[in-house]
Amino acid sequence: MIWPQDYNPFGNAALSTIVAAIPVVVLLGLVALGHVRTWLAALLGLGAAFAVATLAFRMPLGAVVGATAYGTAYGLFPIGWIVLNVMFLHALTVKSGRFDALRTRLACIAPDPRVQLILVAFCFGGFIEGSAGFGAPVAITAAMLMQLGFKPIEASALTLIANTAPVAFGSVGIPITTLAQVTGLDVFKLSQMAGRQLPLFSLIVPFWIVWAWGGFRAMRGVWPVALVAGLSFSIVQALVSNFHGPLLVDTAAGLASIAAVMGLLRFWKPRDLPATATAVPDAAAEPTPTTAPVRPGNPWTPWIILAVVLFVWGLPPVKNAMDRLALPGIEHFGAPKFAVPGIHERVTRVPPVVETPTADKPTKPEAAEFKANWISASGTGILVAALLSTAVLGFRPRELASIYLGTLRRVRPSLLTIAAMLALGNVTKYSGADATLGLALANTGVWYPFFGTMLGWLGVALTGSDTASNVLFGSLQKITATQLGLSPYLMAAANSVGGVMGKMIDAQSIVVASVATGIHGAEGKILRRVFLHSLALVVLVGIYVTLQARWPLLARLVVR
Repeated sequence: MIWPQDYNPFGNAALSTIVAAIPVVVLLGLVALGHVRTWLAALLGLGAAFAVATLAFRMPLGAVVGATAYGTAYGLFPIGWIVLNVMFLHALTVKSGRFDALRTRLACIAPDPRVQLILVAFCFGGFIEGSAGFGAPVAITAAMLMQLGFKPIEASALTLIANTAPVAFGSVGIPITTLAQVTGLDVFKLSQMAGRQLPLFSLIVPFWIVWAWGGFRAMRGVWPVALVAGLSFSIVQALVSNFHGPLLVDTAAGLASIAAVMGLLRFWKPRDLPATATAVPDAAAEPTPTTAPVRPGNPWTPWIILAVVLFVWGLPPVKNAMDRLALPGIEHFGAPKFAVPGIHERVTRVPPVVETPTADKPTKPEAAEFKANWISASGTGILVAALLSTAVLGFRPRELASIYLGTLRRVRPSLLTIAAMLALGNVTKYSGADATLGLALANTGVWYPFFGTMLGWLGVALTGSDTASNVLFGSLQKITATQLGLSPYLMAAANSVGGVMGKMIDAQSIVVASVATGIHGAEGKILRRVFLHSLALVVLVGIYVTLQARWPLLARLVVR
């Protein structure tokens, strides 16, 4: 039996919206304001979502259980799988002394923490987002910043802010290609529209993160680096998205910005080094007792291996080949799919979230298939990179096993938190509570370009994924824009571009950052540190989209 969602279960839009918001309020309230452990806050939020789905929205119990199981599984794989293996690689570099050596090397190239912040969090993070996505750039760059001397809260918050610029295109363009699939719009035109909205904000993000770290004076001291990084990233992002498509946007932009910044540093260095600048160690100095013995080799080697492996892993032909891998008697060995009992094709969305069904085009029930692409998953690529790195790090098999088990023990609470939060997001999605919140923003008339952008922000904050937000609200954006006489490409792309600003406040990303920096339990502090930045940036995106919709000069940039 198929259950149709009801977006106004109480017959009162305001009351239905308030009830739909209860799980989000419980989760974010406990994380940001309460003194409740994050894993417990996630479980309590999941409990609230379970109650709202069954009691308020009258979702069948079997479907709620299925949605919970589906979210839990997705939280552990691929998200938890990425976190576990990134932390394993990090532990290997620390144990081998390579992280200390890397810090020394970066101190020689760029002793200024502001330059390190731009180079690692923005440039390298953008490249990793284009290759892997799904939390990998946050985990990797947050760990690197902390080892470079940034405080854990700083490293977490600044990495989350920096990760906004590339997210709309994400890993090999998945958010945009998924948006095209959901809306039926042309994928190349969607890529072009996003490429006419996001580059402006990619240009300012390097300035923004330095300002968030040290204020205007700190930003003024390294404005050439911020300008070169932002300009190179945004220009390549605009060109590739408008003339090539969404697949390689972030990979190309990240590489271009790294090359541009490194080229600038050959000719220009900031003069006003902050007091926290990394000191260049004396080569003759004796290592401190706490310093790990440095094994010979280039300290960049593990990270170069990681970048190369993730780039290859993310290429569509390679990914597809791994997914199609079959063995005798096992057709889908590389990427088996499992229909989730109780929820797969048991729930259907209804107008106005989707188009009114016709005999020729009926509404399809929502799919819920767990894809165990265990070979092509980004986490597997990170594990392969870590194991390849051991060839130069020199660990024995017994040491590797001990380090991996130790890493698993450390991240267990975080894996529980991520699983509970993804389960909460899935229950909210399949019950229709998320669409109830979205419809409240959609009913804003002439202000829709602004609030439609906020809708994408809300979607990512709820689901933790720009791709999931596009699945959630992409069709609604298209329908509402058409009814109001706006370009559906403008508002569909605004959902993805506005959504990137919600990435820094979604619970999943915050937990990943806290795990990477070793401060699990401090998620509330991280959320408070980034929330106003997230809100300010999405307001700016909303204003820009509104101007595009109304101002003739900017309207020429709108794809129709």
